[in-house]
Amino acid sequence: MKKQSRAQRIGLYAIIIFWCFVCLFPFYWLLTTSLKMPLHVSRGPLYFPGIDFEPTLEHWQYLFNEQWDSLWRHFRNSLIAATGSTIFAVAFGAMAGYGLARYQYNWKGLRWRNDDIAFWVISQRFLPPALFVVPFLMIFSTLHLIDTHIGLILAYTMFNLPFAVWIMRDFFRNMPRDLEESALVDGATHWQAFTRIVLPISTPGLVSVAIFSFIFSWNEFLYALMLTNYEAITLPVLIAGQNNTRGIQWWYISALSVAAVTPVVIIGLFFERYITKGLMAGAIKG
Repeated sequence: MKKQSRAQRIGLYAIIIFWCFVCLFPFYWLLTTSLKMPLHVSRGPLYFPGIDFEPTLEHWQYLFNEQWDSLWRHFRNSLIAATGSTIFAVAFGAMAGYGLARYQYNWKGLRWRNDDIAFWVISQRFLPPALFVVPFLMIFSTLHLIDTHIGLILAYTMFNLPFAVWIMRDFFRNMPRDLEESALVDGATHWQAFTRIVLPISTPGLVSVAIFSFIFSWNEFLYALMLTNYEAITLPVLIAGQNNTRGIQWWYISALSVAAVTPVVIIGLFFERYITKGLMAGAIKG
């Protein structure tokens, strides 16, 4: 049994190491490409800086000096859109999830219950995002929201909200009602019990929803491309448009991509424990 158990552990570690390599190698390739001269990129695969090629910071200097104004403007657009949609998704998702977890809805004439409503909410994520492009363009054009931060925030909130409601509903369902009932007995209203008792102890779930909503909004490309022209263009659209008369400059695109993905990686690493707690709490039935 010990030999079998050791073999299983070795096999598990081998799979984990292989999968980590698969996931992390693209980031390593981006970083090394950003340190290569154009001649090194055209020569073929060169993997090790200082061994296969002489690294240079020329592309990073160009990015943070000559292109700083453009980089900062698009970075700010992504930050505003992602932060705004995350705030709305977490706020409305927490309230809707709490309502589905604590109250029973029974609409007259309809056979819908809480589980039916929750499934309908999450089913909105089953639809392909491209399906809503034309309606969004028509509505936003009428409301003069094309190429605005508010337009992107509203669009991203619509796609983040189903996930937020679903996760927070499961999180609240596994929370004991004792503290809420004690607050109600002491004279607190339902809103006070929700804001002062429930929300503070549901931090892991709120943070996990916020992180996933922020990452989705930060990386979103289709709606950022279709709903912006100049003022509200985000980083993914900027990266995709790096094709000039001299062709695709992979060395500069790599540096720009690393700069764009670094904030999200830092946020994910910093809040990793909250993400794990939030997802586990929503996955385990009480």
